[in-house]
Amino acid sequence: IGSKPQLEVHNVYQAVEEFVDYFRVRVSNKISFEVKGNEEVQAGLNIPLFDWVIENLLKNAVNAIEGTGNITVEISASKTKKLVYIDVIDTGKGIPRSKFAMVFQPGYTTRKRGWGLGLSLTKRIVENYHDGQVFVRDSELGKGTIFRITLKAIN
Repeated sequence: IGSKPQLEVHNVYQAVEEFVDYFRVRVSNKISFEVKGNEEVQAGLNIPLFDWVIENLLKNAVNAIEGTGNITVEISASKTKKLVYIDVIDTGKGIPRSKFAMVFQPGYTTRKRGWGLGLSLTKRIVENYHDGQVFVRDSELGKGTIFRITLKAIN
């Protein structure tokens, strides 16, 4: 990733739904996917990079689920703050609260064969190129995790 990518106005729900439809057929049918929420909100996106962000969060969610589970992507907006919220919610093993910030550091991984670069690159793409934020909104061991992306709404 070198030069700053161009952002174009896109319907966030539609962009997420299209990628989830592409992704869901590539993983076990023991994991169900749902996209729900605000279908109208728009934001500035670079679709190839944004798809990569969603793919990385979905792959991490899939890897956190042992056996069967659910992944929900929920899109909402704050009209007063003019923000879009994209929550990736899984029913996986969860993350200890003490690791919430650490998961975004390069080299951090819980997998035997992981490089620990996915979430650090996700953070860079969201924050440096989409002028947003990404963080662990909540997680409970044995119950699942919610990653949140915030972007500036364009409406």
